[in-house]
Amino acid sequence: MTPNRNYKTNHSPKRVMNMGRRVDHLIPEWARDFYSKRLGSLEELFGVEKPIIGMVHLWPLPGSPAYQGWDMDKVVEKALEDANALLDGGVDGLIVENMWDLPFYSGEKRIPPEEIAAHAVAAREVVKNVNVPVGITVIHNGGRVALGIAKAAGAKFVRVDLYTGAAVWDTGEFDHGVAADLMRLRKLLYAEDIRFFADVVKKHSVMFPGIDLETHVTWTDFYMADAIIITGTMTGVPPSPGDVERAKRIAPETPVIIGSGLTLDNVEKLMSKADGAIVGTYFKKDGITQNPVDRERVKKLMNAVRRLRHK
Repeated sequence: MTPNRNYKTNHSPKRVMNMGRRVDHLIPEWARDFYSKRLGSLEELFGVEKPIIGMVHLWPLPGSPAYQGWDMDKVVEKALEDANALLDGGVDGLIVENMWDLPFYSGEKRIPPEEIAAHAVAAREVVKNVNVPVGITVIHNGGRVALGIAKAAGAKFVRVDLYTGAAVWDTGEFDHGVAADLMRLRKLLYAEDIRFFADVVKKHSVMFPGIDLETHVTWTDFYMADAIIITGTMTGVPPSPGDVERAKRIAPETPVIIGSGLTLDNVEKLMSKADGAIVGTYFKKDGITQNPVDRERVKKLMNAVRRLRHK
């Protein structure tokens, strides 16, 4: 898709920084081409301002501790039920995630192949049956795995838990950023149409000392994430409006997305500052993450978001 902002030449616009200044008109042809592959706005992908992306939390997959022997037809059936409920409620995109394969492994080298295969099968069925962009998340930080699943399933973006920097996950495992591997793999797979939505100071983790929000946003933006995700400390916990504002100030031309804790009570406060949101827990029956999606809760939040879009 062609970004909205245009160079004076025929090249697509992108962010190229030099000592904090815009230098688009000074850079060589190869650099213009390189940066032109980056997403210009969420509207390019989702077709609306301030898109809301609903979570399809897959049932426990084969090999995970909570798995109870059901076949893949059951996993797919439940995924499609949630996807359809989210779409009926009016969301603008979906993410298919292995939410219930907990406790989670960290890094793609430890995620079991049976779980990867099952995730890909379910994701492909969701993509085939919906008419909105679909993303993939593999917890924790299965960036390479998520990109592979996205390529196989026909998904349009991946959520990368730790794109840059270093952190300790809630499982006690130390982990590091994967931007270098992911950008090379994306090119190798002819998958440069798949976008990277990258978390900063992500929930369920503690960043390595010295990596504050400003540093993490700066690094993530420098390595060309298509969007930056801001979360609270755990699933269902919202970020502070101040964190969202700081991220926007540091990376003003990169979309900033709320990654946890959006509700009807805080939607106006948070979405007035953010470019979009990923919503999981609030959309579930009674606001309990393990429950199926509640259409009415989806509709209520989406109605509030639509009002914000027209302000």
